[in-house]
Amino acid sequence: MQIAVFVSGRGSNLKTILEHEKLKDLIKVRLVCSDKPDCLAIKIAQEYKIDVRILPKCFDDKSIDELLNTLKEFDIELIVLAGFLKLIPYKLIENYKNKIINIHPALLPSFGGKGMFGMNVHKAVFEASVKVSGATVHFVNEEYDKGLIIAQRCVDISDSNSPEEIASKVLEIEHQLLPEVLLKFAENKIKIINGRVFIIK
Repeated sequence: MQIAVFVSGRGSNLKTILEHEKLKDLIKVRLVCSDKPDCLAIKIAQEYKIDVRILPKCFDDKSIDELLNTLKEFDIELIVLAGFLKLIPYKLIENYKNKIINIHPALLPSFGGKGMFGMNVHKAVFEASVKVSGATVHFVNEEYDKGLIIAQRCVDISDSNSPEEIASKVLEIEHQLLPEVLLKFAENKIKIINGRVFIIK
């Protein structure tokens, strides 16, 4: 399965995908797209000799059409948002229905929505004195973090003394969960039935 990974930051989930042994024969990252040309994820893509496209700060019809053409050129079957901060345009969602997924560093539907990314999420979790956090992989729709949930994993944060400690624990969970979900996509084991997502064993 050929995928594109959209990134805005360090690219740790991108690197996890690229280095995951079970994915190497099933997933090929053909394209990395970013709205931040100087982010560390771009350097990772370049190290692995993956084609990179820099996205505009604001999408318009022309830039969306150019992106769609690029995705088709690379035969992209699935788009993975891995720390990508921009809202995906409706036209892209329409063309890749149930083919765009995102990993979020909390247990949705809590601690999601506009502005809830990175350390903002972990600070909110810490300040709410939540005892359990985790990661969520979900389909992408027109609203931040509102698409159908594919998979989640929890981690105990009851002894965490800072948002940074929570972030570290959750990142470990992200690096486990995202490759597992991608493996299921590659094996065609993700199904939507009656508005719910099922992972076939």
